[in-house]
Amino acid sequence: VSDCTKMEDCLIEDQTTFYSKAEHYWKEVPPTVDGMLGGYGSISSIDINGSKKFLQKFLGEGQGKTGTGCALDCGAGIGRITKRLLLPLFRTVDLVDVTQEFLDKARSYLGEEVKQVENYFCCGLQDFQPQPERYDVIWIQWVIGHLTDDHLVEFLRRCRSGLRPDGLIVVKDNVAFEGVIPDDVDSSVCRDLNLLHRLVARAGLNIICEEQQQNFPEEIYQVHTLALR
Repeated sequence: VSDCTKMEDCLIEDQTTFYSKAEHYWKEVPPTVDGMLGGYGSISSIDINGSKKFLQKFLGEGQGKTGTGCALDCGAGIGRITKRLLLPLFRTVDLVDVTQEFLDKARSYLGEEVKQVENYFCCGLQDFQPQPERYDVIWIQWVIGHLTDDHLVEFLRRCRSGLRPDGLIVVKDNVAFEGVIPDDVDSSVCRDLNLLHRLVARAGLNIICEEQQQNFPEEIYQVHTLALR
């Protein structure tokens, strides 16, 4: 696997199959926190607390600070991140996910704060077009592995135009030790940091902060969080 320099080298099948297999996988997943986290529901709080600490560095009033008007949750699922991280910090939140059943479930899962949600977009990120200059923060977690390299670059470019002044794109995801590791179960890949950095640069974005999530179980991939502008 490690001789794959880019993701497309590792894809035996065509792109259409890559995407349709992933859609099929998620259709079979129960609409629960445990389902969203592949059986690792127990790490949800550690994950959210790490994300909150990371994000709060950038939010607030004043020069260069990111506003708290509107956030977008990409690959939102049932809204785990929307509920615990984004709704407490932002006035309004939009959700985008490829699985309609998850978005339907989000309406009850999000509870009282559901009225802060403006839009539910049922769409794969490879096809999603954020509204220009709408978002203060675009949060992209555990979903970039479902995009081919070229589609990820194009998506990040569209996200960049979807940001308000001083807005922020945050990518939080698994990182491979070396190369690209395909996952045939959910039809995704895990890239190493070098490749991720190259794709971010291709999208015309700068990494303004990068951290590794601490206190996750030993046996899962390292998870890194990148703030991009």
